[in-house]
Amino acid sequence: MRRKKVTYPPPKTATKGRSAAPAVDPRNQINRAVSIDTTAMLGKGELQKGDKVRILTGLYAGEAAVVESVVGGVIPAALVRTDGGRTRRTRTIDLAPYRPDAPLPSAAASEPPPSPEPETA
Repeated sequence: MRRKKVTYPPPKTATKGRSAAPAVDPRNQINRAVSIDTTAMLGKGELQKGDKVRILTGLYAGEAAVVESVVGGVIPAALVRTDGGRTRRTRTIDLAPYRPDAPLPSAAASEPPPSPEPETA
């Protein structure tokens, strides 16, 4: 006697037909813009271990730090330790020599230029 073939019901997660969301290929979108900073490959050769620097961009932007190591490669990077004790690896072009009296470059760019005041007679 032959055994009857066992059939199972379809799973509840099965979907019939297409989903409600339209299938869009993200590679074909017109509004995508990518900018690559090609100057990052040049780096800053003047950075050495022990130099005091200011981080210009990223997580600890504006903080002073000390260079712990410099790593060469396609995009030169440096391992820095902030004054708060945190470490971060960052591109060398995102570091500037530390000057305590110098204003932050990003703060100067975000401030509006001073408006000329009218003279009173």
